[in-house]
Amino acid sequence: MILSESLKKILNHHHIQDSVFTETVAFRIPDSEHCVVIPGLADVHVHLREPGFSFKETIATGTAAAARGGYTAVCSMPNLLPVPDGKESLKKQRELIEKDAKIRVFPYGSITKGEKGTELSDMEALAPDVAAFSDDGKGVQNEKMMEQAMRKAKRLGKIIAAHCEDETLLNDGYIHDGEYARKHGHRGICSKSEWGQIERDLYLAEKTGCAYHVCHISTAESVDLIRRAKQRGVNVTCETAPHYLILTENDLQEDGRFKMNPPLRTEKDRTALISGILDGTIDMIATDHAPHTAEEKGRGLEKSLMGISGIETAFPLLYTDFVKTGIFPIEKLLALMSDNPKKRFQLQTGTDFTVFDLGQAYPIDPDNFLSQGKATPFTGKKVFGKCRMTVCNGKTVWFEKKQDSEK
Repeated sequence: MILSESLKKILNHHHIQDSVFTETVAFRIPDSEHCVVIPGLADVHVHLREPGFSFKETIATGTAAAARGGYTAVCSMPNLLPVPDGKESLKKQRELIEKDAKIRVFPYGSITKGEKGTELSDMEALAPDVAAFSDDGKGVQNEKMMEQAMRKAKRLGKIIAAHCEDETLLNDGYIHDGEYARKHGHRGICSKSEWGQIERDLYLAEKTGCAYHVCHISTAESVDLIRRAKQRGVNVTCETAPHYLILTENDLQEDGRFKMNPPLRTEKDRTALISGILDGTIDMIATDHAPHTAEEKGRGLEKSLMGISGIETAFPLLYTDFVKTGIFPIEKLLALMSDNPKKRFQLQTGTDFTVFDLGQAYPIDPDNFLSQGKATPFTGKKVFGKCRMTVCNGKTVWFEKKQDSEK
């Protein structure tokens, strides 16, 4: 059993002896030289769908899925019903979290009322109870509105986490405006619809001094803009998602499980994202876990809703494709999936950890997901790293014995 240095610090802080800890874990899980104990993972971009859309996911099922994926903390996005744009509209979500969450859930407050982009939310009332402000699912189209939001967030000591998408450039597109779209007669989404709004927001963040975070970047231009902004001293961080680091438009199939927003881009974009990971431009990897029903995802590329389920597959995918292949070490992966998101979003955690069997190979099977959403472009992909145990605040929230067939 291996204890990471960062986890040892956590254990020491809580006066838990390594020997006791190791013996306890070894007692709970089968012996394996490949098992590692790491700090609980944190995801700053998760759609738990409740309140309002419990037919897609609930806080109970979404956080159970997160625990199975090794996560002990998630930030829940605000495109809900009601949208959490004031203290009262946030109350229902907080009650559900208190009642049903298996792990720590830190809700977002919306930037604008109803995420409609025309009037600021009650940011002062929301600030004490939210991780940050976001209108995720929509970009804030009005520049003056975004500047007002940034100035207020700056005063409140909160992050603006932006879904960057210029709606005037979408042209009713639904996959990347590239070779696959042209070859198969699909309407495309151009890269500038993302990076153009990032460029605007970076200017505003520099002007206001706001702490600014860019959600799910997918283009080479986005990486370059953020890299140069950091060099100028802009207070900016960003995230990308596993699917943008592993897949491109060349992997598309005529299936809704390949449809997400932003869309899968080109190999040039994927390579730029990996470079951004390696040089520190990209601070964290979030899943953008966005579950839908089978019917909503079963209408093909054009008519299916955007979004995939990814919180149960993120760590094994990234470990398999990047750590096992030597592109970067596991310490880098833990920084991207645990340390950096917790620090940037000030996510308060306790004795949280997870146990992964890094030697266990298995195919991804969405039928086994705990999430209600089963759509993933990685169905059947062989990965290494099965989560055997997750402990949040001293409580075991996921535990899986090694089956005889796996031994």
